[in-house]
Amino acid sequence: MFPKVSGSAGTPGAARPATATRLGVRVKVLYIGGTGTISSACVAESVRRGLDVHVLNRGQTARRRPLPEGVTSLTADVRDHDALRRMLAGSAYDCVVDFLGFTAGDAAAMVDLLDGHTAQYVYISSASIYHKPVRRAPITESTTRRNPYLAYARDKIAAEDVLRRAYDERDFPVTIVRPSHTYDDAHPPLPGDWTAWDRVARGDEIVVAGDGTNLWTLTHADDFAVGLVGLIGAWQAIGEDFHITSDEALTWNEIYEVIGRTVATPARLLHLPAEFLPRIAPEWFWSDLIVGDLQHTAVFDTTKIRRFVPSFRPVVTWPEGARRLHAWRSAHAEETRPDAATDAVLARLAEGHRLASAAVARLAPGQGDGS
Repeated sequence: MFPKVSGSAGTPGAARPATATRLGVRVKVLYIGGTGTISSACVAESVRRGLDVHVLNRGQTARRRPLPEGVTSLTADVRDHDALRRMLAGSAYDCVVDFLGFTAGDAAAMVDLLDGHTAQYVYISSASIYHKPVRRAPITESTTRRNPYLAYARDKIAAEDVLRRAYDERDFPVTIVRPSHTYDDAHPPLPGDWTAWDRVARGDEIVVAGDGTNLWTLTHADDFAVGLVGLIGAWQAIGEDFHITSDEALTWNEIYEVIGRTVATPARLLHLPAEFLPRIAPEWFWSDLIVGDLQHTAVFDTTKIRRFVPSFRPVVTWPEGARRLHAWRSAHAEETRPDAATDAVLARLAEGHRLASAAVARLAPGQGDGS
């Protein structure tokens, strides 16, 4: 377990951010994952702070986000527990940050594999676990965890429960972190990703769930990384849970309108009840995610993470984030081309809006048969 660290002056309960050394030895952190939208930013922030950074993954996804110089790369399938056990034999980390745990089984395996090998285990959960429909805003860490609409969220809740029991019963040093909708310069936070962005840019219609006025929180990965890395090595964070999000809340209409202004093409928005999406596009990944998460209001109270990590002060607004995405797209045309299958789904949703509007219009007096 970590030695106790005094709180920052004037900030009760604050944890010192991760420093490069502890007792003259560089803080050693292992990222499981490390090349995704969020994890790559955390790796970069850890390197910037001088930590001894190791990354464990299958080595297949680093082309878009290559590892920074000085990072130790370990190659293994995180689901191959025997291989992981051999790799961990004789090794110890100040912190392990797990971006690839999704189920209760994944969590239980990590408890068994890492017990005795790390002084802190940071589990990346999800803010989608909070009660839906939203009961009260802003959401705090004590908000009830319940999402009957989204299997992903239910699995994350079950994983959190396993880790909480391990902390209570085995003193397993877990810290739970819940990102919300987080993006970076290479990955827009849109249902449909770059294909949705492309539809706005070329003036095609884009469907927004509901009336588009629910408030939503977008967080840039660079901002998220400051909060997460600030928890590494903080003994006060063990046994605690945190969501790490921006304080900027925008409606979905505003999110798309910002894109329209950024690409100098007004966004052509169509509004369709969220419950229609799984019927029109049952095979689309985003359909259930919109029903179970994106159609609801998501505004977060970030008091807790700010108390533990006083340096956490998100600075990337959505207009700035959109400009950075636009610049990245301009410089990486081949990597941001629209996907034909996704474009077909988005076009199908637009057609669904047209057909639904026509069906509703026929209900008006004098419009239907026999009126």
